[in-house]
Amino acid sequence: MSDKIKEFNAYRTKMNDRILAAEHTGIKRFFNLDTAAYQDGALPGKIKEMLGLCASVVLRCNDCISYHVIQCKKLGVSQAEFDEIMNISLVVGGSITIPHLRKAYEIWDEQAC
Repeated sequence: MSDKIKEFNAYRTKMNDRILAAEHTGIKRFFNLDTAAYQDGALPGKIKEMLGLCASVVLRCNDCISYHVIQCKKLGVSQAEFDEIMNISLVVGGSITIPHLRKAYEIWDEQAC
């Protein structure tokens, strides 16, 4: 795992802990909802992460892209599957998503899984 990914994970954990320390009911409920949404259900968690990655590219959120690429890699998404996700993201989101595809491929390539 690259230093960049380690730094991303450390920062995400630190700031999530800070946010949750506020003990705000609405925030805690949303975080729980987000976590629960990606668990196995009618769709396997792997497919849900792939959908999350596609949506993140279309919405152009680099932090979300990084998170979902890392999760996809952990869940065994293949290079071919990843390329398909990027293709769908580009078709849905248009050329404005190209910088975010670059980010997704950068994070994908930095992982040593």
